[in-house]
Amino acid sequence: MNDTVMDDSRIRGLPKAELHVHIEGTLEPELMFELACRNAIELPFASVEEVRAAYEFDDLQSFLDIYYQAADVLRTEQDFYDLTTAYLERAHADGVRHAEIFFDPQTHTDRNIPFSTVVTGLHRALNEGEQRLGITALLIMCFLRHLPEESALSTLEEALPFRDWIVAVGLDSSEVGHPPEDFQRAFARAREAGFRVVAHAGEEGPPSYVWQSLDLLGAERIDHGVRSTEDPELLARLVRDAITLTICPLSNIKLRVFQQMSDHNLKDLLHEGVRATINSDDPAYFGGYIGDNFIAARDALGLSDNDIVTLARNSIEATFLDESSKQVLLDELARYLEVQGIPV
Repeated sequence: MNDTVMDDSRIRGLPKAELHVHIEGTLEPELMFELACRNAIELPFASVEEVRAAYEFDDLQSFLDIYYQAADVLRTEQDFYDLTTAYLERAHADGVRHAEIFFDPQTHTDRNIPFSTVVTGLHRALNEGEQRLGITALLIMCFLRHLPEESALSTLEEALPFRDWIVAVGLDSSEVGHPPEDFQRAFARAREAGFRVVAHAGEEGPPSYVWQSLDLLGAERIDHGVRSTEDPELLARLVRDAITLTICPLSNIKLRVFQQMSDHNLKDLLHEGVRATINSDDPAYFGGYIGDNFIAARDALGLSDNDIVTLARNSIEATFLDESSKQVLLDELARYLEVQGIPV
């Protein structure tokens, strides 16, 4: 038994940041049905229970097939507002003080939903969430790697009028067979426009995709990156350059990256000196929000109190906030530990 005072309630209350969550992946079946009814869309499922029963995935692609199908209920600015508000309320209950939220505009613009509809609904919810819940948030626009780079370039042009609302660009969707090197022009143009850069790599794809994300795209954080342990030189690079990995334990199990949580390499990465963090990815599909991910990893991997606090501290230090805003959150974390009597 792990000797820890960090029980479930203390873990959920621990001030933390979430750096890897897809807003479309927070679409719970109940809200899916509500939006389908609102927008007169016929779903291929008869009930919430039938939807949840479909969430048995063999790999990333089998998940994405359902993910894109479900996103079709998102049609109006109010839909995106409601989706984001629901996520923020769940995040607040899990101690999230700051979130950097992915959205996939191509998923929606390819359905003739205007870019402005998507981003305005998200932005309005984030503004209200900060006022009501005290959660700060930034948006990260992801390019879908299974689509041609020209589509990414067009999406970037659509984003420029909303530059002040979007902090970074990322790369997601089907990893295998879609290397980061295919998107060098899009990311170079994004960097020129002042966007920060992250990229999904090293989940199902090989360590070489992590190298490409760092060296060719200019990624400052790697989303997932768990296969980096297969390349000692890459692991040393991550430690030396303090590259953050935004790891999503429950997602990795659900998508069969690891067969069971006890096989996960999160603790090994953390103890190697990698700046690892815990996140929820697509929590409506993978069985848990960020607090559930912390708890599952603690139980299966025997994370110590120091490990858990280090993960929370890493999440704050790896945000795209300015240094003074980071310090505010770090001070809040320190006060929480003192009040809770957690000696780390």
